[in-house]
Amino acid sequence: MLLTTKSYKKFLPFNKWGSMDFKRAKIVSCRPLPKYRVWIRFDDGLEGEVDLKHLVGKGIFKAWESVDFFNEVRVDPRSDTLTWGEDIDLDPYVLRERLSKKAHS
Repeated sequence: MLLTTKSYKKFLPFNKWGSMDFKRAKIVSCRPLPKYRVWIRFDDGLEGEVDLKHLVGKGIFKAWESVDFFNEVRVDPRSDTLTWGEDIDLDPYVLRERLSKKAHS
């Protein structure tokens, strides 16, 4: 037996903020800081420092053991996120969530 529902609302793809609007996490500026931290700014004005030292030396992040390489961080113009060389980039949504949590605590 097939049951139908009068409301399709519960099947719509809502994000965790309760809206169907999709906000792209776009990093527009960054600057390396001491002790494996990076200052970043998003296009909507959210900005702050993210500590990345927990990644240093793990897998692909072994390259960060060279502080000079870590300090080469830049914003990739295609993906609008942090990148180092050709092989390392970070998810801008994760970075944004970390900054948002810091701002609200």
